[in-house]
Amino acid sequence: MNKKEVTVLNTKKVFSREVLVQQVVDNQNWDVIVIGGGATGLGVALDSVTRGFKTLLLEQSDFAKGTSSRSTKLVHGGVRYLAQGNIDLVKEALYERGLMLKNASHLIKNQSFIIPNYSWWDTILYTVGLKVYDLLAGKLSFGASIRISKKKTSKRLSTIQTKHLKGGVVYHDGQFDDARLAVNIAQTCIEQGATALNHFKVCKLLKTKEGKVSGVMAKDAEGGVEYQLNAKVVINATGVFTDEILQMDKFDAKNTVRPSQGIHLVLDRSFLPGDDAIMIPKTTDGRVLFLVPWHNRVVVGTTDTLLDSHSLEPKPLEKEIDFILETANAYLNKTVSRSDVLSIFAGLRPLAAPKDASEKTKEISRSHKIIVSESGLMTITGGKWTTYRRMAQDTINKAIALGKLSHKNCRTKDLRIHGADGSAEATNHLYIYGTDQKAIELLIADTPELAEKLHPRLEFLKAEVVWAVTNEMARTVEDVLARRVRILFLDAKAAQEVAPYVAHVLAQYLNKPQTWESAQIKEFTQLANQYII
Repeated sequence: MNKKEVTVLNTKKVFSREVLVQQVVDNQNWDVIVIGGGATGLGVALDSVTRGFKTLLLEQSDFAKGTSSRSTKLVHGGVRYLAQGNIDLVKEALYERGLMLKNASHLIKNQSFIIPNYSWWDTILYTVGLKVYDLLAGKLSFGASIRISKKKTSKRLSTIQTKHLKGGVVYHDGQFDDARLAVNIAQTCIEQGATALNHFKVCKLLKTKEGKVSGVMAKDAEGGVEYQLNAKVVINATGVFTDEILQMDKFDAKNTVRPSQGIHLVLDRSFLPGDDAIMIPKTTDGRVLFLVPWHNRVVVGTTDTLLDSHSLEPKPLEKEIDFILETANAYLNKTVSRSDVLSIFAGLRPLAAPKDASEKTKEISRSHKIIVSESGLMTITGGKWTTYRRMAQDTINKAIALGKLSHKNCRTKDLRIHGADGSAEATNHLYIYGTDQKAIELLIADTPELAEKLHPRLEFLKAEVVWAVTNEMARTVEDVLARRVRILFLDAKAAQEVAPYVAHVLAQYLNKPQTWESAQIKEFTQLANQYII
């Protein structure tokens, strides 16, 4: 395909990297600089800019490259936290879940879950517990929980193990596409007037003579140019990389975060062919396991393993893979083997560092925490995707309370995220683009070859690659196949096979040489090997 043969419908020139970098060149002084482009940082940037503050967000890799693209794809209050008695966290999350459904209707959906019960006591326990869950959701409830018979449970979950099955409890929660929501929030930030840049690394904190943080030194990973940027407030929202920024501020700062790894296996839809998800509330070691329909596949996870180190690309441990396979096989009548796994991905949760090594990660609170250093650096840690908006609200409120920013009210409660459209039909996989779906269809109408599938066994189209690079700030093959078109997470071998085409399209639109194109293919192929078992 020749670039000249394609009419690029770049309806939002504001998403152009050239435009965004120029904003950094032209503006050395900001009200708020946010470090980190995951759910937390993007939420903070959106809250900040919608209150009228001049806002810059910088992400060292790609939006949601880390934890925020590697979740269990659930927008939920947390049934497990309810069992732990953390009522306030559950109530807050259920409220935010309702707002997410309203404000990002193209990506959030109401998902029914069934807890299969193998003892009468469990039936009573979960029926009562989930009624409390319903009550806490109030007016923003996704639907009432009900107890169902063994017959109905086995009918709705055709692959469930029926031996000793007593029945099930149905409840409702949210399901979503995490990385696509992150991209849409980044777009919303920019549309509201913020500057949000991926592949732009903060390498130093700037300070006044009095030792107060006054900005950052940041480097454009593409151009290699460094920028000195001043700000009234600098907010560290870097997840598992929190301590690296804190140690830029104070070299001997103690670690505040201990990464906990969670992995997920992705299977063919035949392992869970109905519309319901499965929630297994009590595995052999007390963890919760989910089997959730997602993009016409099934996501199975997660684990909870404390690690001593972190990276941008965490690797699944063999014991984690074995645990998920063994647990899934204990509940399914269709055996899952390693050869059935289409993709495997690992993510790191930024948990508060436990006081002693014996503390179990599943017992550490997921509540968020705002830390204000002596230098004035603000850090937001903890939390989860579902509460990203509230975390952001609390962070900017804290900056105002400290006198760093003028008083302005939060405006994100009713703010629609880019693409929000509740009328899209899920029968067409392009529904996840929401209001952008029409523009993609126009792109196809103008260049019919873009209607071709990227891969014979996948539903994704060539047009989506063009859209990712022209309108969604994708800069690498990984950006496209991991977080815009989610093929790496859905079928890693297929992702490797389409990488050359994606690299060629990117090279054409980004004006990159053949050497860059070849390097991208090699780099992505090596990366995708980690998603294959």
